[in-house]
Amino acid sequence: MGRIMAIDFGKKRVGVAVTDPLQLIATRLETIEADLIWKFLDRYFSMEQVDLVLVGYPVQMNNQPSEALRYINPFVQKFQQKYQTEIRLVDERFSSKMAFQSMIDAGLRKMQRQDKGTIDGVSATILLQSFLEQKKYL
Repeated sequence: MGRIMAIDFGKKRVGVAVTDPLQLIATRLETIEADLIWKFLDRYFSMEQVDLVLVGYPVQMNNQPSEALRYINPFVQKFQQKYQTEIRLVDERFSSKMAFQSMIDAGLRKMQRQDKGTIDGVSATILLQSFLEQKKYL
C-alpha cells in the first residue's frame, strides 16, 4: 500500500503532507517554493509509492470558484500529464483558519504563527487528516 499525499498549492508556496505507508496518520512533510514543486515531486515519487494525491481546491462560501484556481488548475493539468498517480480535488475552504487555530492550540508563538510556510504545511496536513477521517466511515 502506498502513501496518500495532500498538496496545498499557492502562488508562492506549496504545503505538502503525507500519510504513513498504512495510510493511518497524516504528517506535515514540507513547504516548498511553488517554482520548485516539480523537482520535489519527481524526487519524492522516485523514492516513495504514492497511491493518491489530494489537492486543496479553494471555493468561496457561495460555492463559486476562488481566484486562486487560476494557479491551481494549471498545476492539476500538468500533474495529470506528468504522473500516473490518481489525483482528487478536495474542498479547502476552512483549512487555513483551522491550521492557524491548531497552531494556537499547540502553543506556537505569534512569530511562528505568522510564518506562511508553516500555515501552508499545516493546512495540507489538515486536508489529509480530514480525508483520512472521512475514509474511515466509507
